[in-house]
Amino acid sequence: MPTQKLTPEQLAGALVALNQTASGWSLHNEKLTKEYKFTHFQHAFGFMTICALYCEKVNHHPEWSNVYNRVNVQLTTHDAGGVSDKDLALAQQMDGVYASLSR
Repeated sequence: MPTQKLTPEQLAGALVALNQTASGWSLHNEKLTKEYKFTHFQHAFGFMTICALYCEKVNHHPEWSNVYNRVNVQLTTHDAGGVSDKDLALAQQMDGVYASLSR
């Protein structure tokens, strides 16, 4: 069964839920978007490395970029034509990794 794009109502509820556990998520150009900030470049790169291993495992990859101590993330499911449950799961995983590295 193909992955389904979330309805506007589902997406609004998902954004509220995501931001209750880890703030910073928004919708920009129909993509879940967040900027993670770290102390140093190596922390940002470590975050990306850990997340990349998970992304490969689940075969779902973010649109992201890194500039020194910041990682900008955009999540969308291209074959669904928008944000799906896959993106929500990846957002939660990324927030968990960030929380574990920020202790």
